[in-house]
Amino acid sequence: MALLPILRWPHEGLSKRCEEVAPSTLGSLVADMFETMYAAPGRGLAAPQVGVMHRLFVMDATWKEGPGSPVVMINPEIMAYDGGTDILAEGCLSIPGITIDVERSKSVNMRWQDQAGDWQERWFSGFEARCIQHEFDHLEGRVTFDHLEAEARREAEARYASALENEI
Repeated sequence: MALLPILRWPHEGLSKRCEEVAPSTLGSLVADMFETMYAAPGRGLAAPQVGVMHRLFVMDATWKEGPGSPVVMINPEIMAYDGGTDILAEGCLSIPGITIDVERSKSVNMRWQDQAGDWQERWFSGFEARCIQHEFDHLEGRVTFDHLEAEARREAEARYASALENEI
């Protein structure tokens, strides 16, 4: 396994829609992505965040609070939303140092391939649903900034620039 470099916004790869991938071609990428995500430490990581333009993400929404629940989604599709929406602060490994309030559905029905290539489908709710929607956005070429109106986006980008300056 290997730690992978995480791309930071405004890297152009974070703004491109990813292509479907055959699960059998992924090799060690999934394991490397989990290792990178846990080391970051994050709760989810999408392939474009490590420079791979595949429709793939890994997540473990619960590992920081207790037992882990790792999930690998290959070629995921959002089938339905339910349960209304809420607005919560989200962080992103590609936009470190700030959080952004994002409105998301409380429940989401997902269809995806697992590592064996078999199709799975199930509903996710709560924080897992939020993580899934965040990572799915990456596969569509969207980041948290893209959920903001123009003025709020300018302010958030300024906070991000300040966070980066303080990092140096």
